[in-house]
Amino acid sequence: MAFVKILAQLQATTSVLREKWGLQASGPWFVCITRLPIHILSTTLGVSRSIPSATNHKIMTDIHTLTRKLQRKNESKIILYVGDGLGGLPLKPGGKTELETANTPNLDALAARASLGMSVPVLPGIAPGSGPGHLGLFGYDPLQYDIGRGVLEALGIDFELGPNDVAIRGNYCTVDSAGNITDRRAGRIASEIGEKLCEKLDTIEIPGVEVFVHHVKEYRLVIVFRGEGLGGDVDDTDPQRTGVPPLAPKGNDSDSEKTAEVCAEFLRQASEVLKDDSPANLLTMRGIAKMPPIPTFEEVYGTRAAAIAVYPMYRGLARLVGMDILDAGQTLDDQMKCLEENWNNYDFFFVHFKYTDSTGEDGNFDAKVQRTEELDSAIPQMIVLKPDVLVVTGDHSTPAKMKSHSGHAVPTLLASDICRFDGSTTFGEAACRIGELGQFEAKYLMLQVLAHAGRLEKYGA
Repeated sequence: MAFVKILAQLQATTSVLREKWGLQASGPWFVCITRLPIHILSTTLGVSRSIPSATNHKIMTDIHTLTRKLQRKNESKIILYVGDGLGGLPLKPGGKTELETANTPNLDALAARASLGMSVPVLPGIAPGSGPGHLGLFGYDPLQYDIGRGVLEALGIDFELGPNDVAIRGNYCTVDSAGNITDRRAGRIASEIGEKLCEKLDTIEIPGVEVFVHHVKEYRLVIVFRGEGLGGDVDDTDPQRTGVPPLAPKGNDSDSEKTAEVCAEFLRQASEVLKDDSPANLLTMRGIAKMPPIPTFEEVYGTRAAAIAVYPMYRGLARLVGMDILDAGQTLDDQMKCLEENWNNYDFFFVHFKYTDSTGEDGNFDAKVQRTEELDSAIPQMIVLKPDVLVVTGDHSTPAKMKSHSGHAVPTLLASDICRFDGSTTFGEAACRIGELGQFEAKYLMLQVLAHAGRLEKYGA
């Protein structure tokens, strides 16, 4: 039924094209324009929206309802290799991005036998956090599953969250005598320092609420408040820029207002505890949330999945969707050894590489290039295992030019013996823009992955 409605919408669109511009429904222009999302075409051309678009949730079968129905068990192996913040920008018009500048012989060779495309993590122009970015790659609609970063960090350090818990991702920061933030990450303090500061903060007491403070890594920490009637809809206190003070916590409903008051009291006491510990003399709060219900990877895809990730947040993301968390060690070589040792135990492997993101956030173009080359170096160790599907992509773009996550689409490579080869000789943004996969919403990537692994039955008679 949905297909009939989509076809009707397309027919209405081509009718308007003929009437307004005298164009016929044939030729290269038609091939290009029909690759655009129907809702964009209809808005641009003034076609009635009375026939719902293909992206409207009301006419779309839930992705996981479909994958549950079509699951096919087999012995295929899948690797999803995520270079965090992989996408970038050239420093000057006409230049190359970080990925295009990097010497990546392994990824380039892989591109020659793969399909390329550009992934949109959430919606066009929306710069996602790492949580939504990864959930999209895992096939969970990030607009439907809005998971707070605090929950992900807590799960990533194996903190068991209960129904009365509110989890918060904390960042140590530096403030000046006027209370303005001068460094949002406190100079990326060493983990040893961060751990000692967490021990001090863990002494804070708030009436009616249990307080837990745990160190994560470097300048990151997790704070959990446990108590009756606490809500999980509180705005971040990180203003996302320097030269201004932290924002006041603000609850968006009555239960969350109570949580905001607890946050404010914790921050008040924390400012006293940390006042002599510059550069980490305060902290900001992000992703203030409660644990939501979410189906597991095995339920919706029928695969035994494992995560090989160094940083706690990404282990938390994987744990959230029911993946087993393997001991990834601390280096990319450690991760590859872990992959090889566990190859026979799982169907799906999520392998995460952080440093293409952190170097982009630091605004260091050359360092991101070097880290991209490091990302490339692990490809041979994956290929030797002969995965049936190998995907290389990012959860979002982090251009060094912008020093932040951005809304740019993300280069994506899908290698399989049954994919349509692009004939590309390089893996980069320019090659991906004209690839077989086109530009697609990240939440649909898993459908392509499962199809190329032979893990989906035919739909319909």
